[in-house]
Amino acid sequence: MSLPRLAAAVATAGCLAVLPLATAGPAGASGGPGVPDRPLRQLAADDRLRIGTAVDTSALADDADYRRLTGAQFSTVTPENVMKWEVTEPRQGEYDYAAADRLVDFAHRHGQKVRGHVLVWHNQLPSWLTSGNFTADQLREILHRHITDTVRHFKGRVWQWDVVNEAFNDDGTLRDSIWLRELGPGYIADAFRWAHEADPHALLFYNDYNTEWTGPKSDAVYDLVRRLRAEGVPVDGVGFQGHLGIQYGLPTGMAANFARFDRLGLATAVTEADVRMEMPADAEKLATQAEGYRLLLDACLRTRHCVSFTVWGFTDKYSWVPGTFPGEGAANLYDEDYRPKPAYRALQAELTGRARPASAG
Repeated sequence: MSLPRLAAAVATAGCLAVLPLATAGPAGASGGPGVPDRPLRQLAADDRLRIGTAVDTSALADDADYRRLTGAQFSTVTPENVMKWEVTEPRQGEYDYAAADRLVDFAHRHGQKVRGHVLVWHNQLPSWLTSGNFTADQLREILHRHITDTVRHFKGRVWQWDVVNEAFNDDGTLRDSIWLRELGPGYIADAFRWAHEADPHALLFYNDYNTEWTGPKSDAVYDLVRRLRAEGVPVDGVGFQGHLGIQYGLPTGMAANFARFDRLGLATAVTEADVRMEMPADAEKLATQAEGYRLLLDACLRTRHCVSFTVWGFTDKYSWVPGTFPGEGAANLYDEDYRPKPAYRALQAELTGRARPASAG
């Protein structure tokens, strides 16, 4: 990403539509009885940052409180599932963008930008793809067509794309996936080139988990994006997912890790933040959770070109965590009854009165 392009991305992050203030009640987070609160999106705008949430589109359609909070509190949205390949092309050559289009339309109506998630991943692939007996050349063409068709469909309506997701193991080796086995490591560069050709104005991200701190995995991602940029591959940013668990201790050194990617001239973003715990929750665990969220946001705010901070869902009512990590949960900013938790207050406080480093340009 050139400096003018990166500066434009940072400037765009701060250009937010101003909506009415959220008020007390199940769909707001009041500072006291009858006292209006500034939504997170307005507080973040003061710091030239966009703050977002992953969206469960079924809840968006069926739950009025969920829908109201999604629109009022956040300035970006990420589809949890409806832009993944198994949804958009369930049968080869038959596309279904309807659910994703509805989310994009919702975002437009609420002055929100969209993070597209995800173009290339080893998971949630359609069965026709994973069970097909394709040659390497055929698979390469299938991937090329998928990226091109998807990005062109949303051209001009998606701000950032997670182009390649979770390509590394925790030890820094490349993940054994259908893409690596059949196409070799060059599939990563190809994916970014094809996405850029389809929409030259979208910001293109590499996205992964357990990369928030320095270590073998984040080092491998750093080496990858540094090499790709040196080769002229259009990688614009790196997404740090931010899935934390308080039972493992909270990570340190995140700001320094973000900063080294920033020095490469890359945008950065926290893309999927949640902080889970072993159940049941109690006051001490919730306080530790709040500190985890604060540390993630602090690392972003300290980083000159961190353009967005996204939570992976905002209410425990629709959390993915209990179904994936048995015995764990309570990972989000609001509880199941839409009451704001200490984690929500921690983000409010962190966004209040901060002075971010000056942007480029």
